[in-house]
Amino acid sequence: MKKADVIIVGGGPAGLMAACELALAGVDALVLERRTERVRNSRALTLHPRSLELMAMRGIADRFLARGQTLPTGHYANLETRLRFDALETDYPLTLLIPQFVTEELLEQRARELGAAIWRGHEVTGLTQDAQAVHVHSHSRDGAMLLEARYVIGADGARSFVRRQSGIPFPGTDTASTGILGDIVPEEPPEHPFLSMTNKHGLLLMVPLGKETYRFAMIDPLHQHLPADVPVTLEELQGGIERITGKTLRIRSTVWLSRYGDANRQAEIYRAGRVFLAGDSAHIHFPAGGQGLNVGLQDAFNLGWKLAAALRDDAKADWLLDSYHAERHEAGRQLLADTRAQGQLMTDFSETGTALRQLVSRLLSFPDANRSIAEQVGATGIAYQPLPGTGTNPWIGRRCPNLRLVLPDGAPLTLYQLMHGGQFVLIHHPGAGSLPEDLLESCADSHIHVITAKIEDAGMEGIEALLVRPDGHIAWVMAQGDTSAEDWYQGLRAWMLSAPGSKARV
Repeated sequence: MKKADVIIVGGGPAGLMAACELALAGVDALVLERRTERVRNSRALTLHPRSLELMAMRGIADRFLARGQTLPTGHYANLETRLRFDALETDYPLTLLIPQFVTEELLEQRARELGAAIWRGHEVTGLTQDAQAVHVHSHSRDGAMLLEARYVIGADGARSFVRRQSGIPFPGTDTASTGILGDIVPEEPPEHPFLSMTNKHGLLLMVPLGKETYRFAMIDPLHQHLPADVPVTLEELQGGIERITGKTLRIRSTVWLSRYGDANRQAEIYRAGRVFLAGDSAHIHFPAGGQGLNVGLQDAFNLGWKLAAALRDDAKADWLLDSYHAERHEAGRQLLADTRAQGQLMTDFSETGTALRQLVSRLLSFPDANRSIAEQVGATGIAYQPLPGTGTNPWIGRRCPNLRLVLPDGAPLTLYQLMHGGQFVLIHHPGAGSLPEDLLESCADSHIHVITAKIEDAGMEGIEALLVRPDGHIAWVMAQGDTSAEDWYQGLRAWMLSAPGSKARV
């Protein structure tokens, strides 16, 4: 019987990101993917600022940037007013257009480099758990196999077998409106390579993917109530284009076409004992703004280091693993609320719908409103509740930008350069006095990288010490004027987890 620390069911973006994070931490991770080959007609096409920050924390952002096209803005409900990502405090104020299969290729390459095992052609057919392990039955062309893992991550999509087998409810709404998505090859290039249009006749979006191929999305009010399993015809496609644009676009060939819907569902719980859900297994929604893949990556990035830490430290396993649901379920709830709103704006072609789109587009012309929505779509505004006992500083729980640091010898450094190994990072201001020796020893035992450096970023004045989690969120802060240093150190100690090899695995 094959055993692994963690089995990941599903080799899409969320599953592969989880494999990367677990393998980086030295965890024996195994991915079981039903398909024998990667699917090239994948729907997702964008990486947003926060997802690129996650890649930068592990030193691999350039791999993705080299394979995609960059746009300086994002979109909200295909409205005329674009989202100003350049107003965000991030090193990646952009949308990266990169097909999902390329994202998967790069993540799989990274996971294998780190030692994760990826088995294709393995379909999971059974799953049970007890107090010690999860037992997984899989089937491949070589026959049936029984596997065992300490934990299982279900990243196996909207129809997740893991979710159903674990008895996790998936409440929400079914599809009421459908659109068309696919890749096409026009006979001649369109007049404008990037086309975005919404009017009373429907919605149309075209983005170049290569020399001849374009990603195509359309919502046609004449056909938007067709079931998702009804095949798309070329006549329907070209008729919709002519009505929406007023022009003829002759299509030489279609690479792939499908219908998508606006079903909106979220798993009631993201953890059931030793089983966890991530990505589309945990939430499905109208594909507005390209947020689904990005939120799935962020689910996995949140979960990976926590599972690795739980495998090292039995004493803190439960509260740490429970925090995955507490943090990411709320992020998923916000995602579904946002995509419901965008879906309403994108599918109502009545006079009322047109007036509403015009109003929201005008509101987005105000910088503060635009920034707020850009933070939501780009996921740079996500903040988590502080751990009890870690203090009330407003920075705690927030995403930490790529801080500009200056070492005592004057050498420059950035926070993300310190995070390539997936550790906690404790930044200590050189003018704040020495940290207690026992605290430094505890940091070393807990796999916390301690660095003495001055933070140059505006808004961080007065911070004497800062603990950043492996996923880039701030765990603990000590600021000037804090009267009892020992109380604040207790908040830091709450996050101290055993270093690799210092505890028996659970």
